[in-house]
Amino acid sequence: MTWFWLAIGLVVLTAGAEVLVRGAVALASAMRISPLVIGLTVVAFGTSAPELVVSLQSAFAGQGDIALGNVVGSNIFNVLVTLGLSALIVPLHVNVQLIRFDVPLLIALSIVVYGMCQDGRVDHLEGALLMAGLVAYTAWSMHKSRQENSPAVLGEFAAEYSEQEVSTPARLARDAMMVVAGLGMLVFGGHLFIDAAVTLARAWGLSELVIGLTLVAAGTSLPEVATSVVAALKGERDIAVGNVIGSNIFNLMCVLGVTALLAPGGVPVSESVISFDLPVMVLVAVACLPVFLIGHAIERWEACCLLAFYGLYTGYLVAQSQGNNQVLGLLATIAWVLGPLTIVAYVVSLAAMWRQRARER
Repeated sequence: MTWFWLAIGLVVLTAGAEVLVRGAVALASAMRISPLVIGLTVVAFGTSAPELVVSLQSAFAGQGDIALGNVVGSNIFNVLVTLGLSALIVPLHVNVQLIRFDVPLLIALSIVVYGMCQDGRVDHLEGALLMAGLVAYTAWSMHKSRQENSPAVLGEFAAEYSEQEVSTPARLARDAMMVVAGLGMLVFGGHLFIDAAVTLARAWGLSELVIGLTLVAAGTSLPEVATSVVAALKGERDIAVGNVIGSNIFNLMCVLGVTALLAPGGVPVSESVISFDLPVMVLVAVACLPVFLIGHAIERWEACCLLAFYGLYTGYLVAQSQGNNQVLGLLATIAWVLGPLTIVAYVVSLAAMWRQRARER
């Protein structure tokens, strides 16, 4: 029965995010907000809304490990699994703008959050600083949108959110009701999902932190997975990549920021997260640069590497929580072999790319 409520919670969360995004996009369009700003803010917030709801509900319920584990685990999951699955469908094109600004911003934010967690808590002031960063990022996006005149961007947005109806009071009321309904579904689905996840955690003998980093993180990342996979299937490869990076930025600034700002006492951080999971999150963010830089694309062999590393990460968490030293040793051996091989492959690929560019000059 627990699995049933877990599945129902996931369905309601995903459906709620979709309804929220559709309604918010329609309202923003009626208010003449540019498509670029809608994509970078409203849509990114919509796909990150399940993380926000789950983290807030967990923090207020005194389950701080799930609240933080959801953010950290979602960021790791988005890069390793969402990008990995999407790139397996078709090699993903990476927009130069992501390499120049958004990925460095994600890396900087990951490092800043890692520093905030060193004292064992993300407090109200730090939550407010993250929220201020969100405001600044949104303002920058609006400024950038005024300079955005690309027909390709406008065409992609129109294809994804094509609503050509005339704005009327009835339509605006309908769109507002969609936003309210979406938020309600997110709250209800998040409640079902958290209760079921905690029950499973206790039944399996796993800590709430491990469940937050794996099961909850994967579940609340379903909107990102769906968006990126569908974008890849449609051939909108830059959307597939941008969705992941934008969602990860929102997870850190909005989800963690709002949770730390509103939750009583902020968000507690366990020692194991500081020593292992946060460094993995930072490392995954840093790894985006060489992955994206080579040919400005994510190839299928890179997708396989991303998925393999997530398998190792999840296996390590489960084996460690159960004290299975034999499995831990096996996973460590695989990591020590796969890690250096992957680094060598990237170094060779980068060298080949630089030689190719030198010849073209």
